[in-house]
Amino acid sequence: MKISIERGTLLKAVSKAQSVVERRNTIPILANVLIEAEGDTVSFRATDLDIEVVDKVSAQVERAGATTVSAVTLHEIVRKLPDGALVRLTDDGASGRLTVDAGRSNFTLATLPKEDFPVMASAEYGANFTASAPVLRRLFDKSKFAISTEETRYYLNGVYMHVADGESGKVLRCVATDGHRLARIDADLPAGAEVMPGVIVPRKTVGELRKLLDDDEAEIAVSVSETKVRFATPEITLTSKVIDGTFPDYARVIPVGNPRKMEVDASEFAKAVDRVATVSSERSRAVKLALDEDRLVLSVNAPDSGAAEEELSVAYGDERLEIGFNAKYLLEIASQVDRENAVFMFNSSGDPTLMREGSDTSAVYVVMPMRV
Repeated sequence: MKISIERGTLLKAVSKAQSVVERRNTIPILANVLIEAEGDTVSFRATDLDIEVVDKVSAQVERAGATTVSAVTLHEIVRKLPDGALVRLTDDGASGRLTVDAGRSNFTLATLPKEDFPVMASAEYGANFTASAPVLRRLFDKSKFAISTEETRYYLNGVYMHVADGESGKVLRCVATDGHRLARIDADLPAGAEVMPGVIVPRKTVGELRKLLDDDEAEIAVSVSETKVRFATPEITLTSKVIDGTFPDYARVIPVGNPRKMEVDASEFAKAVDRVATVSSERSRAVKLALDEDRLVLSVNAPDSGAAEEELSVAYGDERLEIGFNAKYLLEIASQVDRENAVFMFNSSGDPTLMREGSDTSAVYVVMPMRV
């Protein structure tokens, strides 16, 4: 194999590969990226056996071929090369070495046989549809903060993507929860998604998928089976196993009929919470909300470190209410709001609170209160 490729193009491809590679693995080949050159394209494939990413880029291919080399080492080398450099990769197959040349720099890296590289078996995808990058980005970005990190409840370690009944018909919905907070985000149902099985997309996959969704013009081809999910653009294909488990009935924890309604400027609210939480003890990070006629007082009382209080003007016309929340949860939920106003719906100081973005019902958040 002998190819020449522009440094920026190579860096992009190798950085995607090295982020999938599992750092602490016991199988040496899994630390490598499979480089395959044919025609005028080179593909870079990396896997941790749960996720596989393939990135195809244009290059000058003098001699077709394939090899595998350490993804992290190659990434570090390319990252440190000067901008605009032309990088030559040469592998003669016999020596078990890959040569990397750029200007006056020359590196020789150990390779492993391409035959040892595990390629993820292709699944029979029951549902195939296309969604725009901004739609998918919104679904996953707004829900991922609520993914649980508790390994024992593994079925909560991802985003549940499924078809659901929305207010005006079927929707594509993403839900994540860790038992303390919940995010439920809806989008119009793309054609072809009606038959999609509900799948739990793992946290790591959600993180890798985010890198595909930066281009607002991109159309993403989504394929879903009971065991795998695949997101593809013409250049990049991300295939992942889904979490084998049953996502809980989240509809039961979304409160209905919370009568007390507070409307507040979302960014002002987030800044105020952040300020008063500065003095709170790390253990609980509890912030108390005291609501009265069009007035909200945020306060923190941490006996060992101090106290803080801040007043905000809000739209609130119900009876007086005092309720406490974990500051981190409040901040994460408030930071999801794209619109100017956040609408909080309370029942009592011991019941879950609902939060929406203005009049938009396609994004709903639930947060459990704390005793303060």
